Amino acid sequence: MKGSNIRKTIAGIMSIAMTFSATSAVSVINTVNAAEEKVVYDLGFESEDDLKNWSNRGGDDTTELSITTDAKTGDGALLASGRSESWNGPAFRLDGVLEPNTQYYVTASVKGKYYTSAMLSFQYTIDGQTSYSNLAQNLNGSDWQTVTHVPVSYSDGMEGVYIYFEGGSDDLIIDDFKIVEAASVDIQQDIPSLSGIYKNDFKVGTALTPDDLASKPFMDLVQKHFGESITVGNEMKPDSVLNKEATLKYLEENGDDEHPQVSFSKAKPVLNYAQKYGIPVRVHTLVWHSQTPEWFFKEDFDAEKDYVSPEKMLKRMENYIKLYFETLTALYPDVDFYACDVVNEAWLEDGTPRKPGHCDASNNYAASDWVAVFGDNSFIDYAFEYARKYAPEGCKLYYNDYNEYMSKKTQIIEMAERIKKAGNIDGIGMQSHLDCRDNMQSAFPSISMYESALKDYVATGLDVQITELDVTVPEQNGAKYFDHQAEYYKGIMNAIEKYKDNVSAVIFWGVNDTKSWRAKQLPLLFGDDFMAKPAFDAIVEGKTAGEEPARTTKANGNTSATTTTTSATTTSAAPETTTSAPDETTTAPVITSGALAAKVYGDANCDDNVDVSDAVIIMQSISNPSKYSLTAQGKANGDVSNRGDGITNADALSVQKYKLQLIEKLPESFQ
Repeated sequence: MKGSNIRKTIAGIMSIAMTFSATSAVSVINTVNAAEEKVVYDLGFESEDDLKNWSNRGGDDTTELSITTDAKTGDGALLASGRSESWNGPAFRLDGVLEPNTQYYVTASVKGKYYTSAMLSFQYTIDGQTSYSNLAQNLNGSDWQTVTHVPVSYSDGMEGVYIYFEGGSDDLIIDDFKIVEAASVDIQQDIPSLSGIYKNDFKVGTALTPDDLASKPFMDLVQKHFGESITVGNEMKPDSVLNKEATLKYLEENGDDEHPQVSFSKAKPVLNYAQKYGIPVRVHTLVWHSQTPEWFFKEDFDAEKDYVSPEKMLKRMENYIKLYFETLTALYPDVDFYACDVVNEAWLEDGTPRKPGHCDASNNYAASDWVAVFGDNSFIDYAFEYARKYAPEGCKLYYNDYNEYMSKKTQIIEMAERIKKAGNIDGIGMQSHLDCRDNMQSAFPSISMYESALKDYVATGLDVQITELDVTVPEQNGAKYFDHQAEYYKGIMNAIEKYKDNVSAVIFWGVNDTKSWRAKQLPLLFGDDFMAKPAFDAIVEGKTAGEEPARTTKANGNTSATTTTTSATTTSAAPETTTSAPDETTTAPVITSGALAAKVYGDANCDDNVDVSDAVIIMQSISNPSKYSLTAQGKANGDVSNRGDGITNADALSVQKYKLQLIEKLPESFQ
């Protein structure tokens, strides 16, 4: 799902961690209903009155706000001067000004005093914990940079909610700042419910992040099609749950560095929603090499100190898992936490443990602090032992991984069977981030390869859950490959149905393409306009749709039904239609390679080799460029698909194809 460290390396597969962050990166929204949008703020900064609701970010922020005549349009603009740190900047407060649980879109222009190097960011506080994320990055250039239709929202319980510009330390100038309330969009009520179709086979669910909750059509789709299971996309991972401030306070007060403290403040908006509607929740995830703070593994919880001993780390692990479940179930005693990804992505593609070290740019986000402490993957067995000991009754325990149909499958099965003998594992999670490419012959994995892996996992006698399903198509092609995507999706779902007695859940990693962590590759069943794509039609074709599962609202001890049901119907093939790509608006800035010559084609990390780690760093640089950047030489080396168009997801795919010997050389193509 959720800002993430993303490591998927085959067929452009990266986890998501990320991209299901507390707020999304720049998203391009279909604007067919733009005429219905309500303008809430339209600030041209022609007078001091337009500075109302603006401030600096408080604390040590030295930013001063005023009106300047250096405007993009009109006679005035907002000037943020006196900035001394990159995080300093002009902030617009949302809570108390905009309505909670409502979708808005922001458009604005920004310029630096000498050179523009900025980003648009978002912050909010829940239970005293403040969270930050980037909405639009790489606003770089010698003149005005514009962001268009960036989604923003906040939920009940959030306070101190701001959007703000940051980056560099020179003056920033803001102009043409506009906020609109999203137009009303009605979803298709005349199509069958996906969860209704499969209600007798397995749960159908999706992943959510707090910013999803504000979009009415998005959540209407969740209710109708995916309301049998929710995975919190990012906010239940270790770096969101482990509370450093509380941990250090506990250490200071008790002299005990074996009891890390936890908080679920970031996950509360989604968990509150699950509680309100009685929707079961998959816990994702307890133990992971990525998105886990380094201080958790170090002496005195200090990232600059040495790793603790394996013995001490086991005590920390047990106490962390114990407190995780105790806190969660105390906060939400009536939520069905029916499944938990105890360990996530512990094996490399070749079936070996990850390399020791902290997961960061120096190792292309593939190393593991767990391996650094233990020397191998022996920590996995302990994690399942502790999870079995402390997980709530009825919560099944899973090992979850990506590229699970590749050679690492052997090690996953051996590991799972060993832990099964100890009675500490219930199932295997197949993430299923798939790529149908441009034809069935090149799709990866092939349907038969995927089904073979599924069959092998089922043969262990363990339950299987499809935990993060999405299927990408080549980017920058609009709807060109939607029919092919539909055929592939149908083949995958048919394979899953063959083993429905051993598959308890199918979780789609998102609802519509706009909000996907792989949005440019249009991987989901619903489009930017919230309408069903051919993939949805292909999946439901010829199937009998029973009643939609009834949703219940729980409040003040009372329970009431909130979803109407429909009679059973059989869905026939959808009529043939012509689908066009959504209108282009403003997309995230393209990272270009410039005129620098490549030294080694494909060597994006400049280590003089071409391997899957180059594909990883390319994808990281696109999904979170403020944290994972390419050097100028890396950009030149990595531009190997349609060379000359800059760094795109297609470059990562070309590197992978080259390593799989699907193509003979790089670059694969030129502009």
